[in-house]
Amino acid sequence: MGTVQGHCDPAFAAVREVFERNFAEGRELGAAVAVYAGDRKVVDLWGGVADRRTGREWLPDTPCFGFSCTKAVTAAAALLLAERGAYDVDGPVTDWWPEFGAEGKGGATAAHLLSHQAGLPAFARPVPAEEAADAPALAAELAAQKPEWTPGEAHGYHALTYGWLAGEIVRRHSGRTVGAFADNEFTRDLDLWIGSPDAVIERAAKMSAARRGAADSPKVPDHDMLTRLAAAYTDPDSMMNRALNSPHPGKGGYNNPVVLRAGWPSAGMLATAPAFAAFYRDLVAGRIVRPDTLREGIRPHVSGPDRTLLVDSSFGLGFMRPSQTFFVPAAGRESAFGHTGAGGSIGLGDPDAGLALAYLPNMMGDQVSGDLRAYRLAQAAYASLS
Repeated sequence: MGTVQGHCDPAFAAVREVFERNFAEGRELGAAVAVYAGDRKVVDLWGGVADRRTGREWLPDTPCFGFSCTKAVTAAAALLLAERGAYDVDGPVTDWWPEFGAEGKGGATAAHLLSHQAGLPAFARPVPAEEAADAPALAAELAAQKPEWTPGEAHGYHALTYGWLAGEIVRRHSGRTVGAFADNEFTRDLDLWIGSPDAVIERAAKMSAARRGAADSPKVPDHDMLTRLAAAYTDPDSMMNRALNSPHPGKGGYNNPVVLRAGWPSAGMLATAPAFAAFYRDLVAGRIVRPDTLREGIRPHVSGPDRTLLVDSSFGLGFMRPSQTFFVPAAGRESAFGHTGAGGSIGLGDPDAGLALAYLPNMMGDQVSGDLRAYRLAQAAYASLS
């Protein structure tokens, strides 16, 4: 267990125990976890290997890819602009993006874009990583596309397209990419990038596939559901497969510098765990958006069957709420919000508990939306609060 380093307040020793156990039982390659209780950083732990190929060790300033955890930063940027009066969340998208009304999407609102109700969970064609750096072009493609359902009449996880829908809110009302806007407004002092410089990419952890049986997953008793999910995940024509794999990251997967430089607003963030936890700390504390703005942003706008993920999901305006896609301990089920990432990562905030947590591993779990590693860490953090 000597692989784990860093600081842990004695009251939060349970978090360290869980983190160390994950390494001892072979569930981790390298990882970091950070927790804030109010403004006090009570956990800052890291350990293991940042790069399986070279054996490079994980350091306190090692950034890691966060997959869809990125969406929370994009959501915060969009909410900040709404708070400033740049646009009306419940008003028509066509007020500021006229082209979006094509193919029967004229009734879409910004809230639909932010809560996965836009009906555009996947691109109509395979998009290579090299094209995904052109945000205006991808947004225009989605604006012209026919929706899978009438916006607002259903929801389905917009795994990658979310970035160029919610991101277009930010781009059209600030003139900047999500990464540039966030850096200017609320992440400047944090080791968090959406669109990373080469020097950051060079020292980042390298994502690695899990060895069979290494990263455990939530035990779902419904065998039929597991069979259905596995079939959809591997079927190239399914909505799930198309939503998760286009744009395709290309050679090297999500280690591809082309992706990391581009800063996809749906899945393009590199961050250290303390920096990402600090983002949630500031969000919960009202330093990014006002508390009333956050309350509206995390209020469940949709809950129930997800047309993309084929399980129940729940979303506020860009943030996940507790559901089958966002496993949260009982203590946080009423007030926790955040977002998971495909590799097992998580960012979580809880205004009622005054809690902020971030966990970033580089050995990927085999679930679309997290695994038990993150859940157990969150469970230990909540237990430590009391």
